[in-house]
Amino acid sequence: MMNLKMIKNTVLILTVMLLFSFTTLHKYYLSVTNMQYSEKNDSFQITSRIFIDDLEEVLKERYGIIAELATSDEAKVSNAYIEKYFRTKFAIELNGEIAKYTFLGKKYEEDVVICYLELNNINFTDLQSISIQNEILTDLFEEQQNVVHLKWKGQKKSFVLIKENNKGMLNF
Repeated sequence: MMNLKMIKNTVLILTVMLLFSFTTLHKYYLSVTNMQYSEKNDSFQITSRIFIDDLEEVLKERYGIIAELATSDEAKVSNAYIEKYFRTKFAIELNGEIAKYTFLGKKYEEDVVICYLELNNINFTDLQSISIQNEILTDLFEEQQNVVHLKWKGQKKSFVLIKENNKGMLNF
């Protein structure tokens, strides 16, 4: 009888500990964008890393798309809607003027989607400032942070952009 009571207490304690361990999990809302000048291509090459589940959620909320990213059931329109979302939430200004970038595509690494963008046909000799506005996922997640790393001709600048402060600038 004493053994049964001890087993019940042990199971109860383990169950409570297990339940409390799940309440300490914290979800981070983060994207990382690297924007690097390529002398070879005379362009800015941009990669943006976003958690797959967060991107799926925003595509569902904004466009009603069940994307099923990184699965065999991935929606055929997912690239088009990811590009559409980027065009509304990610902007680059060169010398104060909006620059048009090309969405090249995406690939998956574990739980992250990596989106590839490129900015071509830039007059680099006249470039005085680069401004990056990144509002990716800030419309869905209050805690969203978008880290942007910019490298150009020996200069490196990093920004942590949030909903209230979504723009970073580099002057030359």
